[in-house]
Amino acid sequence: MNPSKFKGAGPAVVGKATRKASWSRYLPWLGALILVALIVVGLWPKAQPVELGTVARGSLQVTVDEEGMTRVKNRYVVSSPMGGLLRRIDWKPGAVVEAGKTVLAVLDTRGADLLDARSQAQAEAQVHAAEAALEQVSAQLQSAVATAKLAYTDFERTRQLMAAGSVSQQEYEAAELRAISAEQNSRAAQFALNVTEFELQQARALLLRGQATGDERPKPYVITSPVSGRILRVYQESERVVMAGTPLVEVGDPTDIEARIEVLSRDAVAIQPGARVELQKWGGALPLAGRVRVVEPAAFTKISALGVEEQRVNVIVDIIDSVDSRPTLGDAYRVEARIVTWENPDVLKAPAGAFFQRGDQWETYVLDGRTAALRNVRLGHSNGLEAELLDGLKSGDRVIVYPGDRIVDGVRVAPMMVDPR
Repeated sequence: MNPSKFKGAGPAVVGKATRKASWSRYLPWLGALILVALIVVGLWPKAQPVELGTVARGSLQVTVDEEGMTRVKNRYVVSSPMGGLLRRIDWKPGAVVEAGKTVLAVLDTRGADLLDARSQAQAEAQVHAAEAALEQVSAQLQSAVATAKLAYTDFERTRQLMAAGSVSQQEYEAAELRAISAEQNSRAAQFALNVTEFELQQARALLLRGQATGDERPKPYVITSPVSGRILRVYQESERVVMAGTPLVEVGDPTDIEARIEVLSRDAVAIQPGARVELQKWGGALPLAGRVRVVEPAAFTKISALGVEEQRVNVIVDIIDSVDSRPTLGDAYRVEARIVTWENPDVLKAPAGAFFQRGDQWETYVLDGRTAALRNVRLGHSNGLEAELLDGLKSGDRVIVYPGDRIVDGVRVAPMMVDPR
């Protein structure tokens, strides 16, 4: 700096010029420092956006979700006991019938019911067999009624103990299942008794008609309903000649229905009789409650929509809700079932999408400040949405849900959403 330039200037002017010249010397260094800082900031790894879920205590259910259909528990196909001309059947599905009173069909045998010695012996044997079957079914009915009465008494006692806190929920549900099963067995035995009495009447009528001669020839054979209920199907409507054993109509009680659910055989092994069931998407506003009555021991092969062979098993479900809650639900209606195979009202759980497996070890990423920390965990039951935590995390921890390939131990993360459920 040339001092002659400030000759005659005051001290203030000289100091100001000196400071300006001093700052000018550092401007290139300052610019270089800012440039380096910008480069560092530009190259610094960005925080990875992640979704978070919270580890918390709550209830967890493991279910098997499959489709199925309803069916009438007790049905009877009324067949022609002999050959002859069937008069037109005017009944339509849904018509109400009464046991022993409602005429379902009329047969004009035109002499076809005459019996030779061999046929008469067979008819007599059928009568004796029907009488023996009636005695057997009567004994079964008495046993079923007594069992149902005992099961109901035991259930009432268990319900009182449950209200007093003396028995567990599992014992209460077991007693309820026994009472429901015994009641259903009693109804089935009563239905079987009605059908057996009807078959005995048919056998006796056939024997008497075959023995009649001359003026004793009976009028056309009248077939009445064996049970009270409704007509489910009409197999033969028009007038025609039918053979003995030809199905005519099917009758039953459409309010006394159950559900048949087809499940994969690998899922069926985890389903126990008495398991709770929710029947959804049957057409009503609320799901229907049910209980598994039996898991059939034999599987069958079924081709899926993708052309894959599957081994499936029928699971029979009793509907617990009253008829008033499902007045329009009928036979062979489609339903979707959620069968509970395991449940616990108080478990430590987290979203199932937060866990991944490496070898035999389950792992997850936990939010540690602003970084992801890798943790080993031990899992229990899972329903696909949530998983039970046995070890490795505690309540309140936040885990990264569906971590991508860029998420590694120690990487910075930026939470996007908490508990996306």
